[in-house]
Amino acid sequence: MDQHVKPAPHQIRLARAENPKMRERDLAAQLGVSEADLVAAHCGEGVQRIEPRANDLLLGLEAVGEVMALTRNESAVHEKIGVYENVQPGAHASVVLGKQIDLRVFPKAWAHGFAVEKRDGDEIRRSLQFFDDAGDAVHKVHLRPSSNLYAYQKLVAELASPDQSPSVALKGITISEPEAGEAGSAEDLRDRWSRMTDVHQFFGMLKTLKLSRHQAVRMVGNDYAWKLADESLPAMFNHAATDGLPIMCFAGNRGCIQIHTGPIANVKTMGPWINVLDETFHLHLRADHVRELWAVRKPTKDGNVTSLEAYDANHELIIQFFGERHEGETERDDWRLLAENLPRVPVQTAA
Repeated sequence: MDQHVKPAPHQIRLARAENPKMRERDLAAQLGVSEADLVAAHCGEGVQRIEPRANDLLLGLEAVGEVMALTRNESAVHEKIGVYENVQPGAHASVVLGKQIDLRVFPKAWAHGFAVEKRDGDEIRRSLQFFDDAGDAVHKVHLRPSSNLYAYQKLVAELASPDQSPSVALKGITISEPEAGEAGSAEDLRDRWSRMTDVHQFFGMLKTLKLSRHQAVRMVGNDYAWKLADESLPAMFNHAATDGLPIMCFAGNRGCIQIHTGPIANVKTMGPWINVLDETFHLHLRADHVRELWAVRKPTKDGNVTSLEAYDANHELIIQFFGERHEGETERDDWRLLAENLPRVPVQTAA
């Protein structure tokens, strides 16, 4: 097949039939199409297009009961089992603050939606899958044996799209770069950084100074950010699991950020993957995609807060970790001790 010609829906369906066990993301990459293209090609054959109305979805999911929420990017897959509860919808950002499922959703990035049914032996596996303009997955909801099937079917009917065509119109995604103009100096960055009283002020500071997150971390100085050695990432997982240290783990994409809060227990390394395989939380992280790992210290009104931030080869944030903390609380001493004592990259001194 000519790699420059996008395969037709019937060709995609044939490839799926010939590779029934291959993961959707991997098959799509092999065919040179997006994952949304792959799913859309099966419309009418176990797949129904639904409107990507994120807020209506979030509000309707509580009635479905226990499900598995999945949010991923190229390097991390974050899965949580629980109920969509305490939903706070918004035009620009929506929040789910359930006991297990904790999300920050950006509805404008949701462009395509599908209800998917797959037969697996005698079982039918059901999921709701949403994609951005480029056809990359932003969020998926997988039903569990205890899920309320009637509530699920009612929600699908409410979101059903009049368009059931087996192809999707995709657009390229423009990576947001700092605004044009002269970037702020290291002195200005350090001054503003030192005066932060809330971690959420960080994004506004970057915008004002016309800096990317990675640029700011690299230039602020090692009293606020220091580079960690590669072995620090598995060391953090192993220490947290061994010591029962509750952490916060943020992973996501332009349409959704998913958060785990609590201890982790079952950490397994398989090839390049670091996996957490706990009862209600699974994480799969490609450690070989991490090009830089930083410990970052931000001042708040409750004292300093320390995060671990993993960046890929394009200087994009893959995943972020904190010690478990709630608004108004100081940072956990055991998390800070761990973060400050992970192996660092030696500072290069001039000859």
